[in-house]
Amino acid sequence: MSDKLWIFDTTLRDGEQVPGCQLNTQEKIVVAKALEDLGVDIIEAGFPISSPGDFNSVVEISKAVSNPIICALSRAVEKDIEVAAQALQYAKKGRIHTGIGVSPYHIQYKLRSTPDEIIRRGVAAVKFAKQFVEDVEFYAEDAGRSEPDFLCKIIEEVIKAGATVVNIPDTTGYCLPEQYGGIIADLKNRVPNIDKAIISTHCHNDLGMATANTVAGVQNGARQVEVTINGIGERAGNTSMEEVVMAIKCHQAIPVHTDIVTQKIYQTSRLVSKLMNMPVQPNKAIVGRNAFAHSSGIHQDGVLKHRENYEIIDPKEVGVEESSIVLTARSGRAALKHHLDALGVELEGEELRKVYEAFLELADSKRDIGRKDLLSLVGKYLDESNFIELQEVNYSSNGEVKAHVKLKIGDTSHEASATGVGPVDAVLTAIEKMVQPQVDLEEFLIQAMSHGSNDVAKVHMRVIKSDKPYHGFASNEDIVLASAQAFVDALNKIPVKEYATA
Repeated sequence: MSDKLWIFDTTLRDGEQVPGCQLNTQEKIVVAKALEDLGVDIIEAGFPISSPGDFNSVVEISKAVSNPIICALSRAVEKDIEVAAQALQYAKKGRIHTGIGVSPYHIQYKLRSTPDEIIRRGVAAVKFAKQFVEDVEFYAEDAGRSEPDFLCKIIEEVIKAGATVVNIPDTTGYCLPEQYGGIIADLKNRVPNIDKAIISTHCHNDLGMATANTVAGVQNGARQVEVTINGIGERAGNTSMEEVVMAIKCHQAIPVHTDIVTQKIYQTSRLVSKLMNMPVQPNKAIVGRNAFAHSSGIHQDGVLKHRENYEIIDPKEVGVEESSIVLTARSGRAALKHHLDALGVELEGEELRKVYEAFLELADSKRDIGRKDLLSLVGKYLDESNFIELQEVNYSSNGEVKAHVKLKIGDTSHEASATGVGPVDAVLTAIEKMVQPQVDLEEFLIQAMSHGSNDVAKVHMRVIKSDKPYHGFASNEDIVLASAQAFVDALNKIPVKEYATA
């Protein structure tokens, strides 16, 4: 039997500290419910003393969710703890998370105190919190740079005072995995009452080791991990929930299990990214758009023959429908044939060889090969009646935002008008009126490519059809036109068999 590994999610507290990622209370409730559906055990909902908004968020999240423990952060200050307890009054299961800095840096330079006084304050905070809730977690801030003897002493004393969880943060992301794992092992071996509490990890990613350190902590006895969706958090971020969960799932020799519904990881990642307006880097492990994408010909051939040749995780396990075979100059015949089959073109032998040679010449001059490019390569083998060409875009905003769009679909011209909350919305709605299949717009990113009054905007769109993602790209000085071009680019990458014109 493996041990339960408790998943403590701090997306709504530590993660939300990222500049520009603040959420209002209603948005926090949406995320909290998604975390509950995901199977998270503890949700750190906020730092109630910090602002009325944070206080209210903890109150409302406590009302909105039923299964997870709702945790509120405080300093080792009685007023903080009182306010945290008030915010948790509606929680079905509440926890107060209190603590203090324990490294020489924090004791001397931040708190201007002494080790004995730090122990006294830590113990007093835990005892005071126990008056309000039974479940009290103590954080030993900057434990990663603390003195081992002192860390063991304060952990022993706060457990005596009633702490049910002891959090050992690598606050600055300084530790190497061997060092951090050693800290956890040291506590397990030297603190006589350590069996009375759960040891928790809390790692930051300043040196890119948050996940590795967290796993090392688990391997040495930690049974709670403090994580965030997409690894968001202060400075370089916190430990990524999805990385730890899937690392545990892949390495069954680690004697723990979680209750995370891994098939909901991807959708939760996208929700947090969208609400916090923080795009996920393309090469992000598990949830990045390239996590299951293959462009090397050797890899593509291997994956098409047997997925596990180059993938240790089935994309479906994290909620991604399938791997992506991306066409580039490094792609081989297997990848080209895979895409041609999706277009409904079955080529073999000499015909495939000729098309592949032409494909390589084109791929050397272009970064990405899309549906339009394939259509031009195999035009004589394929009916082009479904290719979409954007011909004209007009929009106005005299009181009501209106757009009029002309498309050429195959050899036939189409026109449509629509209104929207803004010009981009109106233009995309007009395009959707003329084109089938209907798609869901999942991601819409705008990036400035130049600076000045004539900025060029680069637009990236990700649309979903039949649970599969398709990406569109465009750049233009006119953001509305660039958005329309990117939308059409994405639509043109959907396989022909999915299409029918309106």
